[in-house]
Amino acid sequence: MTAPRSGAAGPLAGVKVVDLSAVVSGPMCAGLLADQGADVIKVETPQGDLTRVIGAAKGDLTSLFASINRGKRSLVLDLKQAEAQAVLRELLAEADVLIENFRPGALERLGFGYAAVAAFNPRLVYLSISGFGPTGPYAGQRVYDTVIQAVAGVADAHPHPETGEPLLQRTLVCDKVTALTAAQAVTAALYARDRPPERGGSGRGQKVELAMLDATVVFLWPEAFYNHGFLDEPPAPVPEYGATLKLWRARDGWFSLVTPQDDEFAAMCRAFGCTELITDPRFVSIPARRVNQEALRAMLEPVVAAQGVDHWLQRLAAEGAPAGRVNTKAALPDDPQIRHNRTLVDTEHPGLGRLRSPRMAARFGAEALAPAVEPQLPCAPHKGEHSRAILRELGRSEAQIDALLASRAVR
Repeated sequence: MTAPRSGAAGPLAGVKVVDLSAVVSGPMCAGLLADQGADVIKVETPQGDLTRVIGAAKGDLTSLFASINRGKRSLVLDLKQAEAQAVLRELLAEADVLIENFRPGALERLGFGYAAVAAFNPRLVYLSISGFGPTGPYAGQRVYDTVIQAVAGVADAHPHPETGEPLLQRTLVCDKVTALTAAQAVTAALYARDRPPERGGSGRGQKVELAMLDATVVFLWPEAFYNHGFLDEPPAPVPEYGATLKLWRARDGWFSLVTPQDDEFAAMCRAFGCTELITDPRFVSIPARRVNQEALRAMLEPVVAAQGVDHWLQRLAAEGAPAGRVNTKAALPDDPQIRHNRTLVDTEHPGLGRLRSPRMAARFGAEALAPAVEPQLPCAPHKGEHSRAILRELGRSEAQIDALLASRAVR
């Protein structure tokens, strides 16, 4: 298999990460760090990460697993065995970052809680991700993305447009926003450790606690809760953000069009050939349009339905109205801007064929200056693919490695 981009050039080159996490929130965080150049060792249980079997699969790789674990190396340890615990201790002794999302207290019982690890590696940044937090009334409960969607308010913020009943998002929004928050927190902790002492650098790592619940509420709050921010003499509530927003149906497809500002509304009217609406008293201001949204839609929907999506997008763009085509999943790779940005990359996995996934969203250095260069993405590891190589790096002889494999402490 193509070697992972372990320690490749990037802003985090030289940073060593031990990824003990599973499923999405922790692994995606570690994957972002790997994309940025960190050397990430994914430590899996003998059963392997759950995402190896979620979705379409070839062997022990799914598209989901491959997208969030590329560029890592895989080491399988049975941490119930003392020999495996010794290997993990050696890895952590020279690591910069530990990422874990075990249930609260699980690593402490294995002897790898923050205090125990910091005692032999005080420079370690120890990221602990939990569902609800390490303490509190829900702390010990099992958690998945949809549970957090319910508790954090995501389901209520996205109700059924007709019945008003709460709906779950058909994407792992809580896991992924937790991963983004976690990656930023890790880099902030590394910066706090490594900046010069005269600028407040400590030279020490620290524990970083992150609850999926907290990350999701912070992400959701600004617009989804804007009627709940003022506590003293609150103003009259306004319609919930997005409550009146709908897609537009053209003759051959759908597009999104949002015109909150007066000049954008005027641009839309010109594009649709309805300039008389610009001065119509029902639509001359944002509050007026909000109140009369249904009347406006009733007038414009037949106009929009008479032409195709391309026709309207060209006219709207020419007038300066913000609009975009509704891409299906199948059609997304052919979108002109997606192709121009080289957002999606096809990577050849030996034995598996081509695998399509997005490149790292942020570009750094030379890549930012020359974005037309075709990005090269590393492969995700098979389960335990790098166990022998990692043990050799720790100084184990071939005989010792064979003994560990025979004992099933390492797979």
